Amino acid sequence: MASIILNGITWGHSRGITPLLAISQRYSELHPEVEIRWKKRSLQEFADFPIEKLTEAYDLLIIDHPWVGCAAATLCVLPLNEYLPSDYLQDQANNSVGASYESYVYNGSLWALPIDAATPAASYRKDLLPQPPQTWDELLQLAKAGKVAVPGIPIDILMHFYSFCIAFGATPFANEYEVIDAATGVQAIECMQQLYSLVDRRMFDCNPIAVAELISSTNDFWYCPFAYAYSNYSRAGFAKYLLHYTDVVALNGKQLQTTIGGTGLSVSAFSKHKSVAVDVAKMMVDGEMQRTMYMQHGGQPGHRSAWTDGTANELTNGFFNAVLPVMDNGYMRPRYNGYLNFQDHAGTPLRTCLMENGDPAKALQLMNELYRQSIHQNSTTLSV
Repeated sequence: MASIILNGITWGHSRGITPLLAISQRYSELHPEVEIRWKKRSLQEFADFPIEKLTEAYDLLIIDHPWVGCAAATLCVLPLNEYLPSDYLQDQANNSVGASYESYVYNGSLWALPIDAATPAASYRKDLLPQPPQTWDELLQLAKAGKVAVPGIPIDILMHFYSFCIAFGATPFANEYEVIDAATGVQAIECMQQLYSLVDRRMFDCNPIAVAELISSTNDFWYCPFAYAYSNYSRAGFAKYLLHYTDVVALNGKQLQTTIGGTGLSVSAFSKHKSVAVDVAKMMVDGEMQRTMYMQHGGQPGHRSAWTDGTANELTNGFFNAVLPVMDNGYMRPRYNGYLNFQDHAGTPLRTCLMENGDPAKALQLMNELYRQSIHQNSTTLSV
């Protein structure tokens, strides 16, 4: 019977749970006195439930990087830079996939290790669509034919909105008064309306997993222009049909810049076994482990060496090579304490506008109101 039990919480997809179980099993084989138990939540619960509450019950937590502002304010997870060797941290920083490592550094501390890296990328059925769209106009033509699936739930629509704002020349959250200037915001929403007015209404209830499942299990849809990428669907045997991933389309002659996601591994400040939990985290995010066991068991590593590894790309039909340029070009969301409240609600007026062909200016006004509230409720200011 193990004398030390660690409890961990993650999200309920093969990418989010299976590699953790595999490495935890191996850790317990090497350290028989330690047992690691993982609980999984849905992707929506992962986004919605306050993680700071979970730190009271779990030793290890898989988190989303916009939460680190809250972590810094509440100190409910450990600043891992104070617990891990400097050479280990330097290796992590040197092998970041895009801004993955940087996204967990806030106010001078590292609040999680980048265990998983992801960003929206295009996916398609090569057996049905040998050459995917390269431009926005080509995408619209395929959408008119009814062959395009795209996530349409509020949070994903919000992530795509950031991309379109950047495409029209302005970076969101440049000041504390508005998400984006009115001219850019309206132009971005109008462009999104072009696409979302053409797709199946079911898309407004689909997250990236649901879209990947639709394309990989039926012949109804051939292509997705942007959804958080899952290497699982590029692996033989995972789904009925194989998905291939590629860069997103160009708009105004330039590739869209997508909004990075992925996850980090945090250690609760309330853990009764902090040193053991840190050691587990260190093992899971180690480059060699990420490149081998983590990747082999369905993980999408946060360590760059796994993304450039020949075996990893052979196993996933080139997924990592294809998506890495999109990751490296990715946009990192704000992380101030209070941003998550904005993220939880701001996609709703945007989704309503797209569903009902509504007024973009009105949707943007509601988003700006939510943004100002998210800043003032915590008396915080924007910070990187």
